[in-house]
Amino acid sequence: MTQTTDAPPVLSVRDLVVEIPTRAGILRPTDGVSYDIRRGEILGVVGESGAGKSMTGNAVIGLLDPPARIAGGEILLNGQRIDRLPRDKMRHIRGDKIGMIFQDPLTSLNPLLTIGDQLTETILEHLDVSQSKARERAIAALEEVGIPAARSRIDSYPHEFSGGMRQRVVIALALCAEPDLVIADEPTTALDVSVQAQIIALLKRLCREKGVAVMLVTHDMGVIAEAADRVAVMYAGRLVELGPVQEVVETARHPYTAGLMASTPRASLGHRRLRQIPGAMPRLNALPTGCPFHPRCDRAEEKCRQEPAPSLGACGGRAACWFPLDPGKEENAA
Repeated sequence: MTQTTDAPPVLSVRDLVVEIPTRAGILRPTDGVSYDIRRGEILGVVGESGAGKSMTGNAVIGLLDPPARIAGGEILLNGQRIDRLPRDKMRHIRGDKIGMIFQDPLTSLNPLLTIGDQLTETILEHLDVSQSKARERAIAALEEVGIPAARSRIDSYPHEFSGGMRQRVVIALALCAEPDLVIADEPTTALDVSVQAQIIALLKRLCREKGVAVMLVTHDMGVIAEAADRVAVMYAGRLVELGPVQEVVETARHPYTAGLMASTPRASLGHRRLRQIPGAMPRLNALPTGCPFHPRCDRAEEKCRQEPAPSLGACGGRAACWFPLDPGKEENAA
């Protein structure tokens, strides 16, 4: 990857809080989340359904569905605060500075327009080029993501492509306006394993060659292990562990992260017995007292049941846990 640790981050999320007012009270699907993503870096954001991964991504791109709203914190893109921008300005940033890749390519592609029309329309909206230059850029974008015979297929419709090829088209669409940040929300979930590997390799290559910052949202720790430079683990709207992917994969400090690793075949590296995390993610309107993970944690003590978990900053940035796993002990490799 081309990221440099001393370079300013492309994206900075600071103490982000998203609230949803309901009759039963205010829910917080994202609560105090902070992280940076630098140029040429892939940050994997991982957790079970309901952890707050996609809600955080939607907050970054300004696509929260009302009544959900940003209630605290800051979101900065290249040093500019974007969480308070008017809707029309945020719409321009999407596609121009921020590209988006979603799980189902059919929701991102218009079935009534050719692939070429959709690519050239995006290019013309965000770049100062002629119609003919936009078409050539569109063809080059399709070639870049591995669409065979791109010049002849550019006038095809989405339904004429396979699922894997459609996802490649969506990646081309996300990158054709040369954004600084790409948010990929479960981009491989609907694909078979071999196509997943191709899409992951493609994202890594494009990130490295173009220097784009990528936020990769997924529930699959195996995908994170293969694709990401760093990983942010979320649970019940909170960030519970953050660090370089190899360190987190090999020596998880938070019990929840260790549980995700132990239940993932690819991440278990073939020599660990697969285990399931007991119980389920708590509902946002029924969060337990203390650390929200304590009902599922076999390491929980009275302090975990009574006191909120410490912040990542208070724990040196790795795991928001009162009793983190010791990397030097066998328990972490169980």
